[in-house]
Amino acid sequence: QVQLVESGGGLVQPGGSLRLSCAASGSIFSIYAMGWYRQAPGKQRELVARIPSGGDTNYADSVKGRFTISRDNTKNTVYLQMNTLKPEDTAVYYCNAFIVGVKGDYGMHYWGKGTPVTVSS
Repeated sequence: QVQLVESGGGLVQPGGSLRLSCAASGSIFSIYAMGWYRQAPGKQRELVARIPSGGDTNYADSVKGRFTISRDNTKNTVYLQMNTLKPEDTAVYYCNAFIVGVKGDYGMHYWGKGTPVTVSS
């Protein structure tokens, strides 16, 4: 079994910063792409940022220049540094990762349960 557990969400004022973390645990052979998605009330879930195991990161246009995704492969952890937060960044943030649990298996996408971020004065 593989689990993704997010942390770091909370309430922050506009212009503030938060750092989200997501740690993968369980039966893990290899982790490929990892990413952050968010879902605001009444809206569809959307990609925020994605980081492959090798190669360039990509970001939603709405967060470029403000958010930075990174990963620590020694800890099976992905981070999202969020700066200059805006009220429209308010959402539940979900971690996603494509993980192969056992060598030779195909692998699958896993999701965390989400961590809420509220940007408000």
